[in-house]
Amino acid sequence: MCGRFACNEIPKPLADIFNLILPPYQPRYNLAPSQQLLALINDPETSKPIFHALTWGLVPFWAKDKTIGQRMINARAETAAEKPSFRAAIRYRRCLIPASGFYEWAKAGKEKQPYYIHLADNQPFTFGGLWEIWESPEGEVIMSCAILTTDANQKLSPIHNRMPVIIGPDNWQLWMDSKVQVPKEIAHLLSPCADELISLYPVGKYVNSPRSDGPECVQAEQNSG
Repeated sequence: MCGRFACNEIPKPLADIFNLILPPYQPRYNLAPSQQLLALINDPETSKPIFHALTWGLVPFWAKDKTIGQRMINARAETAAEKPSFRAAIRYRRCLIPASGFYEWAKAGKEKQPYYIHLADNQPFTFGGLWEIWESPEGEVIMSCAILTTDANQKLSPIHNRMPVIIGPDNWQLWMDSKVQVPKEIAHLLSPCADELISLYPVGKYVNSPRSDGPECVQAEQNSG
């Protein structure tokens, strides 16, 4: 799964490819479920890509209660096209979620050791995501999202068996193409990224709290021994 990530900057090429201006952005080091994140979505009215804030935790358009989003932070890439919560979104409402890295926790005896996973070249990248618009009977509107996950690659698998889907720049336009509405046409994008593309290292337990949000979250853990 992917339950925390950092986004220190928005990839400039992401804006360039879609002829957009980079929006003002405050770096985040420990984004957590239920918080707001910035994503590239297709405008519901024009179908053109725009940057928009979304709540992390997808609330399906048919949901009776918005709290379902607390359980919908991730969508399994292998089954998203069949699951009622995600099957419409993977056809019509895919998004790109900028990130600088993400966290996973490995078992270390009775405790868990957090790791920070990022691209080997330290460049920002994008997760493949799904989004929805939900409206309550009282008129409350929530735009929310989930991050797609797939099997972990060999480098990450000793820490966790799942990892977020990473969409590379060469596939951004295909992922965001609103005319592509058959899941099998983008299925090849849902595989684990190559081992050599990522690096990882242990970080301190400061990141464990979702209230922690600063450069300390991504600092390598100091070995006192």
